Parts: sequence; C-alpha cells; structure tokens
Amino acid sequence: MYREDFERGFSQERNTEDVYSKPVRAGKRTYFFDVKSTRDNKDFYLTITESKRRQERDGNFVFDKHKIFLYKEDFEKFAEGLQDAIDYIRENCLKDSPDSGEDKKFTDVSFDEL
Repeated sequence: MYREDFERGFSQERNTEDVYSKPVRAGKRTYFFDVKSTRDNKDFYLTITESKRRQERDGNFVFDKHKIFLYKEDFEKFAEGLQDAIDYIRENCLKDSPDSGEDKKFTDVSFDEL
C-alpha cells in the first residue's frame, strides 16, 4: 500500500490484502508489482503500477500513477505477449542503437591525411 493512500484514507476502501510487493526503480519511474488477495482470501491477482513523480507549478511534488490489474486466468497470455514484445524490440529495434552494447567498429584514420 502506498503512503499517499493511507494519508487520504483509502486503505479501508480497498477490501483486499497485500500479500507481496516488489518495487522496481527505473530512472524517473518506479514500477510496483503487488500480489493481492480477494476479500475471502481464496483468489489472488497482480497489480502493476507505474508511478512517476512530477513537480507542479507551485513547487509541490505529486505522483502520477497508472495501474493494471492482472487476473490469474490471464497470467500466461500476458507473460507471453510481454516476452514477445520485449524480444521483438531487442531483435529489431536495438540493433543499430548506440546503447545496444554491440562492439563499435572504428576505422583507422591517419592524422597526416587530415
């Protein structure tokens, strides 16, 4: 549960129990992978939250949050789709990128020629 939710009094509205949480910091964003149980503790689901801090004009900081609810019947298809998309990007979009980690080819230049 997020501190802002407690401060706003949302903790009692959720009617779910946090089972596991894994925050992943990635640059300006933080991703939260939260396993939650239903009210009767008979079922579990995953929420994926992207949180990005931004500064408002008055100087105060706020967090923009976007949340995905992923239910157990969709785990396999979601994981397959995510892995396919990541593989596609790695194979087709990052090959010529300067950050791709590939060895850069240099040519020998003679300064006398310049």
